[in-house]
Amino acid sequence: MKMETLEMKNYRIRITVILFTILFTALIAQTSAAYEAESAITRLVNATYSGIEDEPVTLLSGQWEGAPYVEGGASRPRVGLLEDIYFTGDLDADGQEEAVAILWQSAGGTGENVYIAVMKSDNGGFNNISTSLVGDRVKLRGGRIDSGRIILDVLQTGENDPMCCPTQLATRNWVLKDGQLEENKIEVTGLLSLSVLEGSDWVLTRMNREQTIPEDAEVTIAFSSGRVSGRSACNRYSADIKEGDNAGEIIIGPTMGTRMACPDHLMEVESRYLEALAQVTSFSFYSGKLMLNGQKEDGTHFSMVFDATGTGPQVEL
Repeated sequence: MKMETLEMKNYRIRITVILFTILFTALIAQTSAAYEAESAITRLVNATYSGIEDEPVTLLSGQWEGAPYVEGGASRPRVGLLEDIYFTGDLDADGQEEAVAILWQSAGGTGENVYIAVMKSDNGGFNNISTSLVGDRVKLRGGRIDSGRIILDVLQTGENDPMCCPTQLATRNWVLKDGQLEENKIEVTGLLSLSVLEGSDWVLTRMNREQTIPEDAEVTIAFSSGRVSGRSACNRYSADIKEGDNAGEIIIGPTMGTRMACPDHLMEVESRYLEALAQVTSFSFYSGKLMLNGQKEDGTHFSMVFDATGTGPQVEL
């Protein structure tokens, strides 16, 4: 057996050092990026925004609430940040990246105005340099900054749509000109249909808007060739899916699945999910998330909330 030469030993040490350096550098970069993202969100949720109410509003943990419109009344102005969504990019070609935040504004009724706000770093915080209205009850599917333009893929109210139920797919884009946001021509891309979901994968985060699921309960849904499939917390399932009579309406057929036994809390989630899936009547989007909407036998309406995992219409952060 040959002894390792000094030259071979030194070579092996050098390779080990190089690999360690590469891994360490990648870890530092990843940690730094995560810290910067966390820092940006922290600054955005406590920033001051203009152009939404008559006076600038300062958010506290992502929310602002004004005085009641009528003394003692319940209706009051509210503004909030969609914390899951923001983009960064150089909008004014000055070599520094701006952040774009998405906000909602409510006056206590059924409407909810959506705004985009351009934020520039300033002494450890953010300064709001321009804000633009996107529209009432516009649903965000995805967004990005590309070549100095803010681009949003949205679901908005079409010519014959009721305000509650937008079905028009569109791409909207803005540029920052002389410090002010200007919107370019809206590109209408079609009507809401199952083709939007074709080839996409999603993971359930809430059984209803206010009802989360256990962290160890993996519930997923994928759309492909007229079928849905995924994990239902314990087992795997699949079912047929087809369009309803109107845009955004869907019909999901009976599910087929495996029959493994799991801990009781996972079986409970699975049972609730499959029951709700059979009652889904439509889909929509909100804040880059997929919403499967339905009605229970007692007449109660619900919306299951899904985050994109791999190939769905995603927000680019």
